[in-house]
Amino acid sequence: MRCTRAGCPGSYDEDAYCDECGHKQAGVTAPVTAPVTEASTPSAPSSSSGRTTGRGRGAPVLAALPVVPRRDPAAAVLPDPQVPEHRRFCGNCEQPVGRARGDRPGLVEGFCTNCRTQYSFRPSLPPGAVVAGRYEVLGAIAYGGLGWIYLARDRNVGDEVSDRWVVLKGLIDSGDPDATAAAITERRFLVEVDHPSIVKIYDFASHPDPRSGDRVGYIVMEYVGGLSLRDIFLARPVTGGVRQPLPLPQVIAYACEILPALGYLHERELLYCDFKPDNALHTDQRVKLVDLGAVRRVDDDVSAVWGTVGYQAPEVATAGPSVASDLYTVARAMAVLSFDFRGFTTTFVDRLPDPATVPLLSQQESYHRLLLRATDPEPGRRFGSAAEMAEQLTGVLRQVLSAADGQPRPAVSSQFTGERKAFGTAAGVVTAVSTSGDGLDGAEVVAALPVPTVDPADPGAALLATMQTADPEMLQAALASAGADGVEVALAVVRARIAAGDLAGAAADLDTITDAITDADWRVDWYRGMAALAGGRPADARAAFDAVYAALPGELAPQLALAAAAEAGGDTDTALRLYAAVWRTDHAFVSAAFGVARILADRDDLAGAVAILDAVPDSSSHSVPAQVAAVRARLAAPADRLAEADLLDVSGRVERLGLDVERRARLTVEALRAALTWVQAGNAGTAAVLTHRLSERDLRLGLERAFRVLAKVAPDRDTRIDLVDQANRVRPRTWL
Repeated sequence: MRCTRAGCPGSYDEDAYCDECGHKQAGVTAPVTAPVTEASTPSAPSSSSGRTTGRGRGAPVLAALPVVPRRDPAAAVLPDPQVPEHRRFCGNCEQPVGRARGDRPGLVEGFCTNCRTQYSFRPSLPPGAVVAGRYEVLGAIAYGGLGWIYLARDRNVGDEVSDRWVVLKGLIDSGDPDATAAAITERRFLVEVDHPSIVKIYDFASHPDPRSGDRVGYIVMEYVGGLSLRDIFLARPVTGGVRQPLPLPQVIAYACEILPALGYLHERELLYCDFKPDNALHTDQRVKLVDLGAVRRVDDDVSAVWGTVGYQAPEVATAGPSVASDLYTVARAMAVLSFDFRGFTTTFVDRLPDPATVPLLSQQESYHRLLLRATDPEPGRRFGSAAEMAEQLTGVLRQVLSAADGQPRPAVSSQFTGERKAFGTAAGVVTAVSTSGDGLDGAEVVAALPVPTVDPADPGAALLATMQTADPEMLQAALASAGADGVEVALAVVRARIAAGDLAGAAADLDTITDAITDADWRVDWYRGMAALAGGRPADARAAFDAVYAALPGELAPQLALAAAAEAGGDTDTALRLYAAVWRTDHAFVSAAFGVARILADRDDLAGAVAILDAVPDSSSHSVPAQVAAVRARLAAPADRLAEADLLDVSGRVERLGLDVERRARLTVEALRAALTWVQAGNAGTAAVLTHRLSERDLRLGLERAFRVLAKVAPDRDTRIDLVDQANRVRPRTWL
């Protein structure tokens, strides 16, 4: 329903308050619903959530946030506002003040014993006070770094039907009226901030302090009902003395809501500076930044810098805040909310705990890597923008959710192409002799792996789109004649050299690129890894691909490449873990499925290998090779473990494959040979395998017929003679 207030374009929400001006709908009682702090099931939110592409950047379709109803504004007022003693510090020297001594409680008002500065922790604005002749104070609702925060009614907007509620937050406490006026003028840019995930700033006002008479400045902002992320965290149950963290998908969804808001500020050359769970409110199904008191311009090197120990980046104290330090605070907040982060303000004030002590970090490797990059001690190695971090975080969320329920969540990557072709599929090739592969061929893997997409902003991007030649020298000459340059051009030549086997030339070019660029570029590591893998140096390839994974924890291509390098180097444990993670998240990476099946088959987990291969979708061009590999995995079991049901399963699979004459005959030979070995081991069955009963005579006749079929399609005379000889050797003895 549209808001009834004249000139307001808003509408009433389910809680009967206008989503634009905050007026309450006349004659309607807002519903009362208990707050929900558990993450909802990982499905798309209902259409009533009101989420838009301006919020979340992908999180809404992956993990819906729980519904937290808005609080009645009047209920938010504290009946007895007090500042806990452990939060009382002198505003001048920052020494503890107002602390208890023995049985005597600490003083709420007094003088600092260290510098004799007067302090007071009582709300300076009593209920009924009117600020700037307009904002009528109802009472204090919270205590922040700059003092008390108040709920007030806007007399100029409210009417007899509804009220416009606002929040007053102290901006500056100075006895100099000129300084107060200057501070207010300086920060009026906040009124222009307009983003659905950032609290709206309406006005700035000043009011004399009732005790000292000094002018105090206030930010006037919209009232956002709901709970802070800190309150939601503190409401979690405590088990064994440990507060249970929020579900990881919910934590990531919160960050995916917050990062676009920070990105909006960064695009306008503004820094938030002091993000923490206290400063984000969850109301309905949205999250809002609610404290802009510390926001400053990027080029502001004069104003005081606000931050919170445990969240603030270590370089802020000396180098000042930056985009990188803002992103650091988001990662620290995620860590605090997602696991038992004891000592995050002391022992681990500037680092993360070891994954060996935090099960979540050891179980969710991509999430751990994202936190590591976002909190890297070197600001230049962190994410370059909120959008970049949000993109990788959404990729991590896909992996987390797929690990939880086994459902793939594919997505098109903006950083990599898809697999150019599948590698390690020898078990699915009917003409191949081996059923599990004798190790990966590095050149085959390199030819199949995804490659980085071309940056459209690069000067040579348009020209590269028209180049078809794969010869590195011709490509380089063509690009040079066209006057093309840039990193993308150089990398295209490197890729061509690797494909042509000129690994020394590729390495030299990569060294030149590294010397020419000022910042670390993960694409250089990617191509170093490809060159190393093609050159039979899996350890070097692994180190390079690991660096790419650290830079892009939300991407699957680096994990696939790292898995291949680990397998080539003999570390099948790591390879299996990474292959499984990639396949679980996106079934388009068929190489990962074959990798999992290959390793499981080598470990004699044939049933597990078959299950993975069966998951290759029928729509995939590798569906038939996957089924061929599944047939071979079934037949790989020794005769004493092979059951009649396995043989029947193989028979049904071969019948359904619809292979051509030659490939069907070859697979028939493999199946009937295994069945014959099974019968000769003393087993007996009543069923038929590929129309042949489980008896030695019938199986031999079937094998003879299959060999003769192969002889008819043999490519040369010698092969035909060999196949006929095999048919003669296998046929049963007869009198005719």
